[in-house]
Amino acid sequence: MKFSADKNLTFDQAVEIMFDKLGDSKIMALASSVNDYVMVRNVSCLFYDHKIWFKTDKNFRKTQQLFKNPNVALCWSGIQVEGTAQSKGLVVDEPDRRFEKLYEKYLWGSYNRYSHEDTEIIIEVTPKYVEIWDTCEDNYAFQIFIDFDKKSVEVKPYDQK
Repeated sequence: MKFSADKNLTFDQAVEIMFDKLGDSKIMALASSVNDYVMVRNVSCLFYDHKIWFKTDKNFRKTQQLFKNPNVALCWSGIQVEGTAQSKGLVVDEPDRRFEKLYEKYLWGSYNRYSHEDTEIIIEVTPKYVEIWDTCEDNYAFQIFIDFDKKSVEVKPYDQK
């Protein structure tokens, strides 16, 4: 979607921009915290149904943090997503195996190494608030703030020519 600094965006258009930029898969930095102890690590993410999905071992420290505090942030390039993480169970137990099929398609190396473990769980992240840094077709820098709870969007120009 082309964007110009003098145009307005609807909530749906902003969400479309976000997921278009993310594509089918990305390696994102995941931040989590428990008792003011913050951790950041990379996770291999898929994007569908307006959610962010990744898998992890249910015994890892990051997963234990997610169980205690589901509030997370993910970042890739100029996109920061604040959201809520929820375990959807073992990868191998998902009824339609959608995650596994998409993971195999887009993230083959990781799929081939880890997907068959009986401790691998699917984590679904529901976006709550998103900040996107970008430039418009007129080459002006701007930020898009998307509030998923309020279904609102705010566009802020960053610079002027």
